Amino acid sequence: MKLHDLSPPAGARKRPKRKARGIAGKGGKTAGRGSKGQRARNKIAVGFEGGQMPLARRVPKLGGFKNPFRVSYQAINLDVIEASELDEITPEVLRQRGLLHKGALAKVLGRGEITRPVTVKAHAFSESAKSAIQAAGGSVELLPKPFKGRPPAKGNALTNR
Repeated sequence: MKLHDLSPPAGARKRPKRKARGIAGKGGKTAGRGSKGQRARNKIAVGFEGGQMPLARRVPKLGGFKNPFRVSYQAINLDVIEASELDEITPEVLRQRGLLHKGALAKVLGRGEITRPVTVKAHAFSESAKSAIQAAGGSVELLPKPFKGRPPAKGNALTNR
């Protein structure tokens, strides 16, 4: 078999439609472009609206959504608490040791093991961390969040009555 013997299988290639080949047959004369006008004479860019500001440019481009009520925690794992060798763990102690960012809320997670009784004060706990601390004889204290919560919606139909 030679290179010139290769051809695609039957039905794999469809012949292109031969438009604008005289007045006879389909696709002749005006070739589906109507009679006169800009669209009959030359190419027009997709989305061109005759000089009017195109829809793609009229519609505002929004940069996404940032939830103002999102609560972001910084994770503190049990292996970090075990390595600290302190009897009481608070967010202030973690900040002094450089383990918690300023203003961040602490959430204790269950990675690692804890073998001694420790009092842990944090803003949130995972269930596995809470059970591991209590199983080792320690105690867990949930601190209040430094904000009140989500404010009521402004302009709500119920508040305007």
